[in-house]
Amino acid sequence: MFDRGLMRCTRLPAVAISAMAIWRNSVTTTFTATVLGSPRIGPHRELKRAIESYWAGRIDADALARVARDLRRQGLADLRDQGLDSIPVNTFSFYDQMLDTAVLLGALPERVASVADPLDRYFAAARGTDTIAPLEMTKWFDTNYHYLVPEISPSTTFALDASKVLGELAEALADGIPARPVVIGPVTFLLLSKAVGTEEPLLTRTDELVPLYADLLGKLAEAGATWVQIDEPALVGDRTDEEIEAARSLYEQLSLLSNRPAILLASYFGSLGDALPALASTAVDGFAIDLVAGHDSIGSVSDLARKLVVAGVVDGRNIWRTDLDSALSTLGGLLGSVERLAVSTSCSLLHVPYSLSQEPDLDKALRSWLAFGAEKVREVATLATALTQGRESVEDEFGLARAAASTRRDDKRLNDARVRGRLDAVLNSATNRAPAAERRKAQAELLSLPPLPTTTIGSYPQTSKIRVARAALRKGEIDGGEYISRMRAEIADVVALQEKLNLDVLVHGEPERNDMVQYFAEQLEGFFATANGWVQSYGTRCVRPPILYGDVSRPKPMTVDWITYAQSLTDKPVKGMLTGPVTILAWSFVRDDQPLADSANQVALAIRDETVDLQAAGIGIIQVDEPALRELLPLRAADQSAYLDWSVGSFRLATSGVADSTAIHTHLCYSEFGAVIGAIAGLDADVTSIEAARSHMEVLDDLSAVGFDLGVGPGVYDIHSPRVPSVDEIAGSLREALEAVPVERLWVNPDCGLKTRGPVEVEASLRNLVEAAKLVRAEL
Repeated sequence: MFDRGLMRCTRLPAVAISAMAIWRNSVTTTFTATVLGSPRIGPHRELKRAIESYWAGRIDADALARVARDLRRQGLADLRDQGLDSIPVNTFSFYDQMLDTAVLLGALPERVASVADPLDRYFAAARGTDTIAPLEMTKWFDTNYHYLVPEISPSTTFALDASKVLGELAEALADGIPARPVVIGPVTFLLLSKAVGTEEPLLTRTDELVPLYADLLGKLAEAGATWVQIDEPALVGDRTDEEIEAARSLYEQLSLLSNRPAILLASYFGSLGDALPALASTAVDGFAIDLVAGHDSIGSVSDLARKLVVAGVVDGRNIWRTDLDSALSTLGGLLGSVERLAVSTSCSLLHVPYSLSQEPDLDKALRSWLAFGAEKVREVATLATALTQGRESVEDEFGLARAAASTRRDDKRLNDARVRGRLDAVLNSATNRAPAAERRKAQAELLSLPPLPTTTIGSYPQTSKIRVARAALRKGEIDGGEYISRMRAEIADVVALQEKLNLDVLVHGEPERNDMVQYFAEQLEGFFATANGWVQSYGTRCVRPPILYGDVSRPKPMTVDWITYAQSLTDKPVKGMLTGPVTILAWSFVRDDQPLADSANQVALAIRDETVDLQAAGIGIIQVDEPALRELLPLRAADQSAYLDWSVGSFRLATSGVADSTAIHTHLCYSEFGAVIGAIAGLDADVTSIEAARSHMEVLDDLSAVGFDLGVGPGVYDIHSPRVPSVDEIAGSLREALEAVPVERLWVNPDCGLKTRGPVEVEASLRNLVEAAKLVRAEL
């Protein structure tokens, strides 16, 4: 039935598919209200603390399992009690859902096989050990969540291990939860994995996964699952006809199995486009469709008339209250086009905080405009009730939503004439700098740096003393003066360490910053910084995205005092450290009442003012980080050019107010850079530091291909792993980099900031980095 090309099978007649659907629907329990997934880190980051305690040896695996079980059970019970009648399970993870899928399919890399304990083997793949390199990590579509990239080689032999999903299903059913197991689908798993040792597209291996998914579906049915959710978000991107046919063929096979739960095929973050009618032609029972980020025309797909459609009308990625009237109108418009209709979030709630109840400092108006996870679940339940029992049964909720929308429209903080007028004036003036060669000459005269200058990206380890001081300030146990004194002591220590190691360009270490975006948001008008709005970025790394709700301005300098203090301690140059406008937007919850480009330019104007003040204070290198440049890139190629135009424009607006002798650096990390290579050149930064350690310098060839002729610092050691790279390893990476970049343009630096690493490993790694640079310099 299959060949070794992309999987194909004979398309069944529509009557056969229809008969299968009628039989399946007659025995399948229906539902009306659900979400596509839930956060798992814990409302107070309980899982983060437990995992890190396990890594540190403070608790054992049994204690970690108890914390995980309690969080799962409480989370599922909360969803049930809030009115959902189908609840996703197996969305819990100790690190990442793609890594979980690699375990499910027996696809962990061979290098971790020597780790005997399954849990430790899992974590070795995620974060590495002293002797094992971790999997690469990159962004999950256009979100700020990072996933681990499975490696598939010709020697990979897939084998099913369903213990996790079956265990979590049994646990949920025992608690009376209407559980719906969730797994990542085979198409998305293969499309997002990395081929190792082969040029053959991984999608040619779908025939190897069909028996595993068939076996899994049978086991889930026998364990009591009535529905299973199979996530295929990769299908919302630009897919070839051959890829769509491979997906259709695969799901036709799975949907015709007799021993299986009903299949809910879920997509999110955009439109399925041509993939929707192809997949709907199979006997798949239901489709979860994103109607917030996507615009699929459900009524035009006739095969959906015999399906369940789970309509994602509540935004699972942003935190604004749903317009219930508009959402109900959308739902009503679908009623004649589908057999059954359920209400859902547009995607998993992994991307939003747990609940507004943990935010005591929100003003009344802003609170009324927002919906975090718990509030979004209530919106789903409200809409499902309105759909089945009539709007009048929940009219109070609809009235509150209307009132909130009205106050938001009229709030003066959302339309500051002073900010808008000044922005127009700056945009109408020049936002370009002199040619790069002229700038390079002026900067070389000012800085007098050696070949292969060494530096770090910005942050240094956040020590216990920093956390204690920050907590004491928050509790009122110390005043602002004492806090500044303690942070200056930390800066002095970091500067002294860098001088001892003989780094060439120093940083102040950012001890005063809790987060590279939140720090600035707390000082800019138009932002609100949450107290407990934690979301997972990767593994145990959690962030609190600020809320950009109004027009943005900078009341006063934000970093000048800290940077100039550090510069006063050394004769070596100290970089000013700022976060760029695109990253501030990407890592915030951004207002949805104006184009992103307008918000980006407002933030850029504030950053521009800061660069001018840093230069006036004598700072000769200013780094404006844009690690999220790739993150906001639209998933469809047709939409990407407009995004790249305004994102590059906002960066140049932020960085074009300084003299040619002031070096502008930027930093990008942990993304697939191919689609934005041209934009990286367009930023026109004098030096770009970029993740390259896990990808083995692959990005340098891409930069060379587009004629990139500016300074570049490819990361020579991976800061997301605790292992210390050797001098020889780093020197090897530098020699490899020199094959693509001339010495006069090459910088030496880690992949990313060092905030999450320990002081001992950081010092050892940086010592090796400096020694490797000296070694390679001697070879020039």
